[in-house]
Amino acid sequence: MNLLIFEPIFEFSRQNCVSICAFLVPANLITTLLTLILLFTQYSRIKIRLATTLSFIFAFTLFLHVSTWFIIGVVTPVTFILLGLGATCLAIVILANIYRHKLLESKLSAVGGVRELPLLHLQKK
Repeated sequence: MNLLIFEPIFEFSRQNCVSICAFLVPANLITTLLTLILLFTQYSRIKIRLATTLSFIFAFTLFLHVSTWFIIGVVTPVTFILLGLGATCLAIVILANIYRHKLLESKLSAVGGVRELPLLHLQKK
C-alpha cells in the first residue's frame, strides 16, 4: 500500500509548467540578488538568513519541478537551462555566505573605506 503517491503532484507540475516557471525564475533571481545586497550592506544575520532560506526554497522547488520532466523522459535545452539557473543561484548564495568576510574586505578595499571596519583587521601599516 503506497501512502505517498507523487504522480498527481508531478502531473500538476507538468500541466502548470509555464506559470510555475514564470514565478520561480524571477523569484530565484530576486532572492539571490536580495541576499547579495543584504550581505554587502551588512544587514542583520536574521534578514540574511531569511533571504538565504527563501533562495534555497525557490532553487530546490525549481529542481523538483525540472526533475518531474526528467522522470518522464523530457530532456530539452530548457530543462538544462532551468537546472543551470537554479544551480547558479544556489552556488552564489552558498559561496556568498561562506566567504562573506572576504566579500566585505574586497568591497571595502575597492571603495577605500578600509578604516571603517576594525573587525576585519585590514589596518594599513
